Amino acid sequence: MTPTRKASLRTLFAAAVDMLNRRRAAEIPEPDIDAYVSLDWLEWHGGNLRLTTTGEDICRQLRKDLACGLMDEDAVESTN
Repeated sequence: MTPTRKASLRTLFAAAVDMLNRRRAAEIPEPDIDAYVSLDWLEWHGGNLRLTTTGEDICRQLRKDLACGLMDEDAVESTN
């Protein structure tokens, strides 16, 4: 897997997790599911997809990155 593809999957992962939480896994493109499983971010369990420990860690990192990005934007706005 190329670094570009992995970065793209990481960017889309939050949306994929949201679809899983809303029980809409069928809306996640099959190639993306295969890639997430190969990255050990998702796993099949009894015919259902679920987050792995690695996937949960990626979600935490994404939330942290989002929070940091929002704080950075607030800092820029407060200086203007």
